[in-house]
Amino acid sequence: MTRQRLLTAGIWIFLALFPLLAEAIGQGYWINIWTRILILGLVAMSLNLIMGYGGMVSLGHAAYFGVGGYAVALIAFHVTQKVPLFGWAGSNEALVVWPIAMVISGLLALALGALCLRTRGVYFIMLTLAFSQMLFFIVVALKYYGGDDGLSMTGRNTLAGMSLAKPMALYYVAFVVLLLAWVLLARITQSPFGRALQAGKINERRAQALGIPVRRVQLIAFVIAGVLAGLGGALWANQMRIASPDMLHWMRSGELIMMVILGGLGSHMGAIVGAAALVLLEAWLAGLTEHWMLILGAILVLTVLFVRKGLFLRLAGSGHER
Repeated sequence: MTRQRLLTAGIWIFLALFPLLAEAIGQGYWINIWTRILILGLVAMSLNLIMGYGGMVSLGHAAYFGVGGYAVALIAFHVTQKVPLFGWAGSNEALVVWPIAMVISGLLALALGALCLRTRGVYFIMLTLAFSQMLFFIVVALKYYGGDDGLSMTGRNTLAGMSLAKPMALYYVAFVVLLLAWVLLARITQSPFGRALQAGKINERRAQALGIPVRRVQLIAFVIAGVLAGLGGALWANQMRIASPDMLHWMRSGELIMMVILGGLGSHMGAIVGAAALVLLEAWLAGLTEHWMLILGAILVLTVLFVRKGLFLRLAGSGHER
């Protein structure tokens, strides 16, 4: 077994056992922090699919994250207020509302991807940013659904009748979702579709000359990434019990990009490691000084300059993910 596979197995074992260890030593509050890491790791992995493998740097990925969260919170709001939504009484069942959030995020990604993928380079980046900010301001303007304050949830969804109110229950749901997404993305990127996506990143003209429908492949990847980000948003709204406009802000997209780069561009596990590194760094530095963002910025710059492969691939001693 290679060093990278051993490290990957070790990370999954740690994540599986962490809540039990935290409870055993009386540090249960860490479960909430690591649930955040799992959720953001999922969203970072989805961004890594289009950015690390497809070469599409999106500053609007938070839009799908936020829309997924708002879809869940909005349905919960109508259930609580007993006001039908398009004639539907609503539901608090995760197996109903989370797929709805994923579909809405996927359709949004399809629409925006069809427009944004007509451009390349900095124009693509700015177009994704523009659409994301448009959605951000639309959400802020919806005073009926909280406006600036966001849309609160009175409680978490249930999963097949099981309550997710306890932190450990939500943690393990997020863990299973992350593991399944990791397996799915690994299969996708190792498939002929994944090879076509990477070929378009390396040399688009040559890939097209070989008969690869580059734009169609990129659009499909864009939609898959949007669907997974929407699922992450649904989980985030459940953990925080609120969907807020900052979920759609471009700064959230910037954080996701930092996670991907920090962990290792083009590495699924790297995206998870990057999410953990950024969240834990923020939590640690914020407890040291009010100027923690300055120190965090310096650390990120040094990481980009001297750990170019990313933390995961550097630790694994490999230049690429197997």
